[in-house]
Amino acid sequence: MEKEIFLRLYEGVTTTHEDEIKYLNNLVDAGILKIVENQYFLDTKYKIGIIELQRKFAILKDLSNEHRNIKLEFENLGGALDGDLVIVKRSFNPRSQSKSKVIKIINSKNNAVLVFVKDKKLYTVKESILLKNEEFKDLQEGDVLIFNNKESEIIENIGNLNDASVDEKISLFLYAESYRLTNKIDVDPNEFDLENFGSRVDLTQLPFCTIDPATAKDHDDAIYYDAKASVLYVAIADVSYFVEENSPLDQLAFQKSTSIYLPHKVLPMLPASLSEELCSLKEDVNRFAYVFKIYLDKNNHSVVKSEYFEAVIKSHKKFSYGRIDRVLEGHLDQYSQTEKEIFDYILPLYEVTKAIRQERLKTGYDFRTLEYRQRLNNNYEVESISTEESTASHQLVEECMLLANIEASKKVNTVGIYRVHEEPSFEAISKLVDLVNTLGISVKMQANVHETILAIQKKARSSYYADEIDELIIQSQVQAHYSSTNLGHFGLGFKSYSHFTSPIRRYSDLVLHRMLKTKETPENIDDVCAHISNQQRKVDQLVWDFEDRKYARWASKHIGEEFKARIVDAEKGIAKFYKEMPGLRVFLDNFKAQLLFTKLKVVIKEVDIVSKTIIASIKY
Repeated sequence: MEKEIFLRLYEGVTTTHEDEIKYLNNLVDAGILKIVENQYFLDTKYKIGIIELQRKFAILKDLSNEHRNIKLEFENLGGALDGDLVIVKRSFNPRSQSKSKVIKIINSKNNAVLVFVKDKKLYTVKESILLKNEEFKDLQEGDVLIFNNKESEIIENIGNLNDASVDEKISLFLYAESYRLTNKIDVDPNEFDLENFGSRVDLTQLPFCTIDPATAKDHDDAIYYDAKASVLYVAIADVSYFVEENSPLDQLAFQKSTSIYLPHKVLPMLPASLSEELCSLKEDVNRFAYVFKIYLDKNNHSVVKSEYFEAVIKSHKKFSYGRIDRVLEGHLDQYSQTEKEIFDYILPLYEVTKAIRQERLKTGYDFRTLEYRQRLNNNYEVESISTEESTASHQLVEECMLLANIEASKKVNTVGIYRVHEEPSFEAISKLVDLVNTLGISVKMQANVHETILAIQKKARSSYYADEIDELIIQSQVQAHYSSTNLGHFGLGFKSYSHFTSPIRRYSDLVLHRMLKTKETPENIDDVCAHISNQQRKVDQLVWDFEDRKYARWASKHIGEEFKARIVDAEKGIAKFYKEMPGLRVFLDNFKAQLLFTKLKVVIKEVDIVSKTIIASIKY
């Protein structure tokens, strides 16, 4: 039954279609409609609209008038979910209070819904809404199911909440990424003639190296620095050679748009035969690469010119960040002749990139960020947390990649694919200044946003809150995204910026490679930018959902125990652990308006693994 006919019920409907008459007469028999002069009208006790789920309740978006929307409690949704077209009955008691309840789902958009079994009944995982009041006796407590809400039948039992391995499937389903586990396209290495270099420049004799995390398998980038000529080579995996545009493989990569990095595994954008083999710049193997050759002015810490071309390179050595950090600290340890040759250019390159970084930070920002990495045991539960911060080796590689990305952004047409980051609003910065002042750090608005942020950072360095204030500054800014129009990158301080250096894991980079090769811009570039940006945000949320559920599992085994935390949201009463299990977030049930970043001791009281909610009490 079409939405339009229900919209007309407010003014009266006349129809001659037998199927419509039969359907409407059933609603008349149920007392929902009434017939007046051969027209069907909606009884005034009823409303028709679309469900819009909020965090703790739902809104009925009235079909006839947006000003007549009403609030619904989750317990009164009758199995209706977000986007469903429903009929709601309103009842009034003697105290003139109204109660609204869904009595009929006209049309459901949610064919497949993720549910779990609680007390033999089905509740949605996303909102914990009771979906079916009937009992399912054959199911186990905690079973997680994909349920057909239209046909009221179980599609698949994907696991049980008592088994932590189910968390991956939960997060993937909630964010519509489950297809990554089933839709797989493999690549036959024999399809490609890797012995024929064609017109590619042969750079295999240059001692390129890769610098990555110790566990990395998808090596996107390699570097080589000719110290005498002051020329930096940034070689990037030539993914566009292997992935034909508009092929099934390309379409699947576009759908994904990015690899998903979970604590225990990677769900790659490209199949492992490409991401870990044919495209990956592995040690001692000839690989097709797209290379930027960047001529540097060491005195002015700037780029003189750059050129790009297809090439063949060979990574002469694979290094971890940790090993290069030791080299930069002067600890060469034992080394081979090949390693010595690489160290001889890594050390002067580091000095060059330090100077370039210092120059860059005159317009960009240096944020003190600390990332937490969960380590899972064989039972897929959190075993420990490691921290990752920007070290000297990270900064060396980062500056090389930034240079290549900047140069790539300058080579495309006026309409291209840019990574843009707009300046934060005056309101956001003004709020940030007020918040910083409440922490006892006296700062005033400066002539512009850039000077204001630098002033805040300068004052923060002499306080106890340097890291925390950097977090606040980051939170005050808008999120970076992809655009066909060059709007600059505020955070990095660049007038022009694109993503060129990670085509194995980012589709945006693959698009840019193709544009540089063909000198053409896709007609649907705006749609491409929007999709990639949305996918990136969604994947970030998926990873947070997964990690928060892992934190909740850990917390469920430590109820009643005491931990150290600090306030991170003074309005909602939220604190984060900072000593043991750092990054774990709790909601405080006895919060008394403590100041932001106040350190305190809390005791875990309740945990809900499904909603990832951890309740704790401050120990006074």
